[in-house]
Amino acid sequence: MFINNDDYTDLTAFIYKKSGIKFEEKKRYFINKRVEKRLLEMGTDSVREYLRYLKFKDTGEEFQALMNLLTVNETYFFREFATLETFAEHCLQEIAEKKAAANDRNIRIWSAGCSTGEEPYTLAIIVREMLENLTGWDVRILASDIDENVLAKAEEAKYDDRSLKDVPEEYFRKYFTTSGGFHSPVKEVRNMVTFEHLNLMDREAMRKKRGFDFIFCRNVLIYFDELSRKQVVDHYYISMNRGGYIFLGHSESVGRITTAFSMKRMGSGVVYYKG
Repeated sequence: MFINNDDYTDLTAFIYKKSGIKFEEKKRYFINKRVEKRLLEMGTDSVREYLRYLKFKDTGEEFQALMNLLTVNETYFFREFATLETFAEHCLQEIAEKKAAANDRNIRIWSAGCSTGEEPYTLAIIVREMLENLTGWDVRILASDIDENVLAKAEEAKYDDRSLKDVPEEYFRKYFTTSGGFHSPVKEVRNMVTFEHLNLMDREAMRKKRGFDFIFCRNVLIYFDELSRKQVVDHYYISMNRGGYIFLGHSESVGRITTAFSMKRMGSGVVYYKG
């Protein structure tokens, strides 16, 4: 099966409208192979018929099944360590000190596009390492993704050696258990994280997000076009507490998306915050 030009244009336009993810022409082979799987499952060989189903008959389950196939989820623990180091040694310390001075012991973190859970569990480990007397704090991490399959894996929390390749040995011994060839974060780490299915282009759902001190959205917005990126980041700004920090991937820049956030240097890195 091969998707013709008109069908490819219409299908990718529909995906963009629903998810904000833009697939260019160079992604045609990638799209073709995955759509073919869905057509076989649906018992049809017509992309046009499949698209009509998505538009007029689907309750949301088929579109979700398609997105589960189209979203790429490549991640591991302690990925992009320099960013995590800036968060741990500078941003987290600053927020914690300000909150403690105000007698506020609540910290809220959002891992958006969390994939199979390595990032939010990494953040939980960092918080446990960096905050003294953690028992006096209420730290909660929201981890969201559009792909229900990866969320299920994240909640299962079983990881192979590759996922842990960058975990410091001290942290591995302290925060992981091993069984049947798989490694799992300890209960204290897992209990800090709550997983949620979320489409970042769902305006109603995004408007409900409030009170975050940190937002991590690393290597997610690279799949969005300029307009969608700005819309998502504007929602992030609204959802953050004043003084909160946002972290994108190393190849992404908040400043190229919006001027709403302020910039400053912390340690060896540049960070963006809600002024």
